[in-house]
Amino acid sequence: MKRLQNHFVVCLITGLVTILPIGGTILIIVFAERWLSPLVPARFYIPGEGLLLVILLLYLLGLTLTSVVGRWLWNALDAGLTRMPGLGMLYRTLKQILGFDAGEGALFQRVVLVPDESTGGVEIGLVTATIGDAEAKQLIVFVPYSPNPSQGRLLRIAAGRVTPTEWSVDKALKALFSLGKI
Repeated sequence: MKRLQNHFVVCLITGLVTILPIGGTILIIVFAERWLSPLVPARFYIPGEGLLLVILLLYLLGLTLTSVVGRWLWNALDAGLTRMPGLGMLYRTLKQILGFDAGEGALFQRVVLVPDESTGGVEIGLVTATIGDAEAKQLIVFVPYSPNPSQGRLLRIAAGRVTPTEWSVDKALKALFSLGKI
């Protein structure tokens, strides 16, 4: 029974992580189209205006969040959602899955560069765990695929073979989503 339960949880989380970026984008567009289209008079309607308004609103949100006041407001909202009963647990879980949670208990601890033997280059890796002692320290590193970081491969690699970076996890994920244009 335990094995069946573990299988169900793994498949459920895999499906959730895979569909979140696509499903979230579709939901935002559909919601915005339905909510914003009535605001534009019918004689000025153009097909896809909801999509254009979503792009404009996302740009304005990004512009706001890059200001001091916007960051303060976002941090206040984040703290409020985290403390909310029930919803807070879901919110923290989604933040961890998407790589935006930091500190103790986060899904990804830090970002490293993993050597790629086939090309001679390096790949972005997200450290999920450290095992062993100081002499034989090994890292469990998730190497995500780009532009869909919900899929990738998991490596167990000697700590000395990876190169540490100063990147935050969310910066690395943004680089993967944007194909390096962050």
